[in-house]
Amino acid sequence: MSELFDAVDVIHTKRDGGVLSQGQIDWVIDAYVRGVVAEEQMSALAMAILLRGMNREEISRWTSAMIASGERMDFSTLRHPTVDKHSTGGVGDKITLPLAPLVAVFDVAVPQLSGRGLGHTGGTLDKLESIPGWRAALSNEEMMAQLDDVGAVICQAGSGLAPADRRLYALRDVTGTVEAIPLIASSIMSKKIAEGTAALVLDVKVGSGAFMKNIDQARELARTMVELGHDAGVDTRALLTDMSTPLGLTAGNALEVRESVEVLAGGGPSDVVDLTIALAREMLDAAGRHDADPEAALRDGRAMDVWKRMIRAQGGDPDATLPVAKESQVVTAASDGVLVELDALAVGVAAWRLGAGRARRDDVVQAGAGVELHVKPGAIVRAGQPIMTLFTDTPDRFARAQEALADAVTITADGSAKAGGPVVLERITAS
Repeated sequence: MSELFDAVDVIHTKRDGGVLSQGQIDWVIDAYVRGVVAEEQMSALAMAILLRGMNREEISRWTSAMIASGERMDFSTLRHPTVDKHSTGGVGDKITLPLAPLVAVFDVAVPQLSGRGLGHTGGTLDKLESIPGWRAALSNEEMMAQLDDVGAVICQAGSGLAPADRRLYALRDVTGTVEAIPLIASSIMSKKIAEGTAALVLDVKVGSGAFMKNIDQARELARTMVELGHDAGVDTRALLTDMSTPLGLTAGNALEVRESVEVLAGGGPSDVVDLTIALAREMLDAAGRHDADPEAALRDGRAMDVWKRMIRAQGGDPDATLPVAKESQVVTAASDGVLVELDALAVGVAAWRLGAGRARRDDVVQAGAGVELHVKPGAIVRAGQPIMTLFTDTPDRFARAQEALADAVTITADGSAKAGGPVVLERITAS
């Protein structure tokens, strides 16, 4: 069969700063799924998009083509309204784990179709797979049954849901094109629109540990996604949240599950708790549960009850001992003073190099690998005091992790101890 376009011509158009036509976009996504467009060609196009960008019409059409590559789900038969949340990814971002069961407490169905690690950011599915027995792959029938019974499900998108994104997502991870705003926006929104949720809350990270390094980039991404959702009839809103410092005290798979359970038990780091509650309130408002009190549901154990039911429903044992890395190494303070900066990107790269993330898309992550922080910015420290502990099953990884952390910690003798700023920076809704 003769093809309508040629991959090289499409690449040239975007490489040279041109606007891709609707026909070119529809064809290149379909041809990629069919194998006509090779991996190296899509890699080149993704890089051209990263460097040259896309206008709103291109992003909208690219998103529609991703959706059209597969099936669409329908949650209209469920007893409760549906609302989902998606984070653009950060270091120590385990919020989905306590958030999904918390929102489900209030008779809201939460279909959390999640992903795996992307670059230096952790993946929700990777974290949950550190729980013995837990499985990410569910059929559509299993997902619907769990949503009806438990109210919350965290699982991978089915193979039929935006299959073009599944391939492109993995490709971006290993080709240096993760940060492309059009590709981030279309990736997230194609899955969420195809998923069929009635409402969506976006957690758009900004700071050194996020893909969006400054607030203008984050705001652009958030507005792009909110507009895509609005155009598709999905009630979409976004929070811009701080990712200059790791979220919580852990970065790694089993480490973050442990911390999430602490939050569900009514404890945990204040920044994780604050963001969990802020996102829960947005989700519950979008679902029409205006009088719900998520803070109370964390304190009184209702969210923990749903968590345990959710994990058991997917074959996991919520009471099982989590994996622990075989080796550890402590990083200490070089001097007395005030810890004024703890760079999120450096911590994320260190966790990645320790085995918590992937260098290639077929790599197997280590459940116990990662970084545990002992202090956060604002703390007064003494020389030799532990700042963080590194964990891995393969001790030869320590050296490169330490390299990543070489400039991560800033301690000043004349600094003043102060608490960090608010975790939520801005709220964005459809205009």
